[in-house]
Amino acid sequence: MAERMNGSCLCGAVRFTAVPERPKFNVCHCGMCRRWTGGPFFGVHCGTDVRFENEDQVGVIQTSEWAERGFCTSCGSALFYRLREAGTYEIAMGTLDGAEAFDFGLQVFVDKKPENYAFANETRMMTEQQVIDYFVKSNTGEADAT
Repeated sequence: MAERMNGSCLCGAVRFTAVPERPKFNVCHCGMCRRWTGGPFFGVHCGTDVRFENEDQVGVIQTSEWAERGFCTSCGSALFYRLREAGTYEIAMGTLDGAEAFDFGLQVFVDKKPENYAFANETRMMTEQQVIDYFVKSNTGEADAT
């Protein structure tokens, strides 16, 4: 996909550009993502090529030994999930202009998904253990949504 896209938070205090690495989005059902966003996290893998304007408006919280989450300090919009060691970003899909161009590719932590919602789309699915095994083995900082 290698085309730079624009994005912003809800209030516009944080603007950024990112280069999605594929035309797909991923969904995470883990408890941290659901608590952070109020539902599953919809992310677009953008590697390390993300550039922020007004970086002083970006808050970052370390949520595990390996990852951190970014948000707008003015409006609270969830902006990204970033693997600390690799520096790779999963940008919140709804913050990208033109997000409707992405296809649903992968659901992770499906064994942590509550029973009170489901997606009709057929996607690749990975359990918590499969995700952990994949990242330990590949060390790429991304799950393969193809």
